[in-house]
Amino acid sequence: MTPFPFHSDGLALDGTLRVPDGTPPEGAWPALVFTGPLSGVKEQVVGGYAERLTGKGFVTLTFDHRNFGASDGEPRQHEDSAGKLADLRDAVSALAIHPAVDQARIGAVGVCLGGGYALRFAAFDPRVKAVACIAGGYNDPAAMRAAMGADAYRAQLAGFAESAQTQYSTGRIEYLAAVSDDEDVPAVMAGAEPFAYYGTERSASPGWVNRLTRLSVRELITVDLAVGADFLGPTPLLVVHGTTDAFCSPEGARTVFERAKGPAEILWLDTTNHIDLYDRPEYVDPAVTRAAEFFSSHL
Repeated sequence: MTPFPFHSDGLALDGTLRVPDGTPPEGAWPALVFTGPLSGVKEQVVGGYAERLTGKGFVTLTFDHRNFGASDGEPRQHEDSAGKLADLRDAVSALAIHPAVDQARIGAVGVCLGGGYALRFAAFDPRVKAVACIAGGYNDPAAMRAAMGADAYRAQLAGFAESAQTQYSTGRIEYLAAVSDDEDVPAVMAGAEPFAYYGTERSASPGWVNRLTRLSVRELITVDLAVGADFLGPTPLLVVHGTTDAFCSPEGARTVFERAKGPAEILWLDTTNHIDLYDRPEYVDPAVTRAAEFFSSHL
């Protein structure tokens, strides 16, 4: 495990590279780039998956997206959907020139919201030869508008437009807690379940901060990540999802699997909640085993 700094759009991004022990059987290793949950940093969910998959024979790159953790970017703790896709683009570029990596065998892994980003990214970057999406959040503005109602959705957009105007005029950035188990504390990820991971020692990391910009929510309700399924073409897709998930719906995972036009596989795990697939070995281990088999077949 070694530091792996790289840059994207002039920003310094902080990464961690893991290289398998021994000599690669074909002269260079296949490689995987990771992107993870909303607000997450590289030492948390993706770090656990990367450690396991490196042990299966893959070079792995985890990194802090812009505005988070040890990476550059302003405003801090702001979800930048276009920026995240650019970060993934440049992460693959940095991986491709590393001497341990076979640039013709690069895949992407996304967990939680990162599953949606990995799907969307892989759809439009043919350098990614296979993609695995685990407990994925496949944001779809049309589906969100339908769930909220058109008037309520439009009202939310108006509120965010007002926040953007205030931020522009005053320079003041409005923040919300990322997680909270107190109903009186507004949070982007409210409730006991997200708090059970991020609010406890389960997620302990010096780079994680319990806040997100309020305008991050605008990014979440307007970005279309599910559309990646329509454009994957021949790129193989693996979807791993829990049967019980109140935050990233099983219906969304099934829809993405069914929309994929090329080779696609789906693995259902009998989870009790969304965060089971963050760090519980009884769920993460079978997800990793299937992902390793999938990438071994396609990279």
